[in-house]
Amino acid sequence: MTMPFIIGCGHSEQEWRKKLNEISSVSSQLKTSEKGYSQSKKELSEARAQVEQLRNQLKSAGVDVANLRQNIDEQARALEEYKQRAAQLVAIRNRYEELRKKLQGLSKLGLKVTVRKNRMVIQLPGDVLFDSGRETLRKEGKAILSKVAAVIARDAALNQRDFQVAGHTDDQKYLGLYKDNWGLSVMRSREVLAYLVKPADDGGGGLSPAHWSAAGYGDTDPVVPHSEGADARQSNRRCELVALPKIEEMLDLDNLTP
Repeated sequence: MTMPFIIGCGHSEQEWRKKLNEISSVSSQLKTSEKGYSQSKKELSEARAQVEQLRNQLKSAGVDVANLRQNIDEQARALEEYKQRAAQLVAIRNRYEELRKKLQGLSKLGLKVTVRKNRMVIQLPGDVLFDSGRETLRKEGKAILSKVAAVIARDAALNQRDFQVAGHTDDQKYLGLYKDNWGLSVMRSREVLAYLVKPADDGGGGLSPAHWSAAGYGDTDPVVPHSEGADARQSNRRCELVALPKIEEMLDLDNLTP
């Protein structure tokens, strides 16, 4: 009796062909993967060569490659510190603008609010405050100082700031009780200070003496050259109320003014 021919050990020809196709497919995928691996390996090798070439170029340019990472980290820290400082400056600028707006209300009294030598300054005309060559406050001067004191006293932030009264004269020679322009400017600033910190119920400004000081500059710090004539000398005869900056505000205010 003739027996039927059977391929393999219990597997049909169809199953074997299916397995052969699967093997062929896997083999094809393997070849593709090997080709991709070879390409990646080649690209990695080229990249390493480029990195090495760059290292050599940096060394030729005098760059310490070993410390390059450290320098990059330091630059990143410096950038972060710069960002923090920039944010701090924005906050200071906002406080400055707030202070300027508060003091600007004094302009309505005919006073000048400005920035001089990196300080916020309220300029009071000397000829309104004092008679020529005298240190005693005039009635009109006391009236102006009372209004200034009221503006400062009503604002808690202003009332807690430190101020200095700065006395200034023109360059005309002074021959009087206080010997020279230095002496006259000191006494005038002292008179303004004494009035501002005098208790309100005693006829003064009622401000806290803990936040006020006085100084005299004579004719050494004119706002305009004395040589420009009588009007210039009149401008230079003045008392200034200087808002002293806090430590964190010690930056160039001139660059912040509009």
